Amino acid sequence: MANPDYTQPLISANLSSMAFERLEHAIMSGELKPGERLSETTLAKRFGISRGPLREAIGRLEGRNLVERVANQGARVISLRNDELIDLLVIRESLEGMACRLAATRIKPSELKKLQKMLDQHARDEAIVSGRGYFQGGGDLDFHYRIVRASGNSRLVQMLDEELYSLLRLYRQRLSTRPGRPAQALEEHRRVLAALEARDPDAAEAAMRAHIQSSRASLEHHMADQIAAEQAAPPTSPEARWAEIRAPRAWWALDRPALGCARPG
Repeated sequence: MANPDYTQPLISANLSSMAFERLEHAIMSGELKPGERLSETTLAKRFGISRGPLREAIGRLEGRNLVERVANQGARVISLRNDELIDLLVIRESLEGMACRLAATRIKPSELKKLQKMLDQHARDEAIVSGRGYFQGGGDLDFHYRIVRASGNSRLVQMLDEELYSLLRLYRQRLSTRPGRPAQALEEHRRVLAALEARDPDAAEAAMRAHIQSSRASLEHHMADQIAAEQAAPPTSPEARWAEIRAPRAWWALDRPALGCARPG
């Protein structure tokens, strides 16, 4: 199936939904950077629509935790500090570990086959094979999403897939570009699937927790690299140093390879 063309003007009765999809893609791909202000005038002209549908789309993105409103500045793409992301990873480890435990006894055989097919496709994906990153689609095209749905726990599904899903997916894609991480993540996914196929709740939860702990370790290594680079850098002026102190280290400031015409995700 051909990928949607995100460069053409929107022509549809449901302009708000299409604007939402376009903006979500731009955020996930990195075309719209963390902390970047969303100018309604610029975006409306770019998409060829009025501000009404655009405001609705931005409101939906705010509900997905991908956009935040800053006093006297308007809407901006969400930007997490490292400590905020670490907190999110701790929450994710517990919730997704529990979801995987439940899914081990509740997932249908047909769903296990779909997950295996998905990982087989990932193993042939050029970005993963080359090490550029582990980029998954949204919803049913996402390995984690399908496992959470298979848990059968509606409250857990609401917490992960409705309240945190977009934000979790955003940081997962960004961190997946760390050297060696794509192949490592794929192998960890295979271990999770093996535990689900064995119908072993303990092993399934342990495999998912280990996978997320590995992701957290990747972030912590990046943070250590940031600190080391700053310590090795030549002294800066007092004014520049003060500006640096006021701007907290952000998890998204990663060296990412280009992906098509958009900034990498």
